[in-house]
Amino acid sequence: MKAIINGKLILKDRILEGKALLYSDVIEGIVDADKVPAGAEVIDAAGKYVAPGLIDLHIHGYLSKDVCDGEEESIRTIAGGLVKNGVTGFLPTTMTVDMKVITKALECCRGLMEESKTWNGTTILGCHAEGPFINPKKKGAQDPQYILKPDAKFVKKYADVIRVISLAPEMDEDFEAIKEIRRDTDVVISMGHTDADYQTAMASTTVGVRHATHLFNAMSALAHRNPGVVGAALNSDVSTELIVDTFHVNPALYELVYKMKGRKLCFITDCLPAGGLPEGEYTLGGQKFISKGIECRLLDGTIAGSILKLNKGVWNVYTNTSIPLNECVNCASLNPATAIGIADKKGSLEVGKDADIIITDNEFNVEKTIIGGTVRYGA
Repeated sequence: MKAIINGKLILKDRILEGKALLYSDVIEGIVDADKVPAGAEVIDAAGKYVAPGLIDLHIHGYLSKDVCDGEEESIRTIAGGLVKNGVTGFLPTTMTVDMKVITKALECCRGLMEESKTWNGTTILGCHAEGPFINPKKKGAQDPQYILKPDAKFVKKYADVIRVISLAPEMDEDFEAIKEIRRDTDVVISMGHTDADYQTAMASTTVGVRHATHLFNAMSALAHRNPGVVGAALNSDVSTELIVDTFHVNPALYELVYKMKGRKLCFITDCLPAGGLPEGEYTLGGQKFISKGIECRLLDGTIAGSILKLNKGVWNVYTNTSIPLNECVNCASLNPATAIGIADKKGSLEVGKDADIIITDNEFNVEKTIIGGTVRYGA
């Protein structure tokens, strides 16, 4: 038995003090501080926050490595960096590149998933395939030469590793691929990089779309006569990603989106290989981009992903809104876990769930990361 004492426990509905968290490889209980079993291995949180491990559903790279490298070393490096940010599970995210590159990356991640449960890095929970089934009009930083029509056969072939597939529903005639993916797999279909009108987007949510990729970015905008994909994402029951780096979406919108989506809101980083590194020129899917400040742009000025750390994203929202800290944490733990169907095992400090735990200082900087009851990082 192990215990964390003297911490502020961030539960899904409140923050609890004066208690101890008991765990083995799973959460065993929350007890009075004087009820810690004799002989337990004790960690003293010294008044710091104790929270569930964070889950990033959308991340392309870190520490100069790109998921689309399709190399074990790259995935190991990314996982080894993310664990220091309190991320205990992630979906390595591919993008619109040559299909051979995508399949190599998926197969690489597939081969590492089991090992990642015990290595000294973040656990691979599956992959997020962002494209290549997107709309050229909303390609963003994706390479248009590799865009394809939605293909259910491809998704089904990799359904054991793809947790989320981002696609443009209007590019799928009669939603045939969406219907087939929904019928035959557990893959979460997300509308992203899409120029669909409101009616089309809403219709897609009735046949299989259950998620929205980086809300506001690379999708038809919300207007009072044309609500677009943004309107559909806010007005339907889909779970919704939000890049919370204070650049991709103005912080003034954080609370508005939270009020509309609640436990369906998932914070993501959309982090690029420049994450964790100094400003400079890097590549993503073979395209060069410049990282400067909190912005990443292709050489033509097109906004790309971010260099955000997910723990920093949680703090960005907390300090720019009146949203309680426990709900900000839910948006980076419980809500993502729910979105991909693993909330029975991960996402909150509840008895029986995996002991994926982080300890942070009072500005949510990560000091210790525990995965499956084992310390994987300690500052």
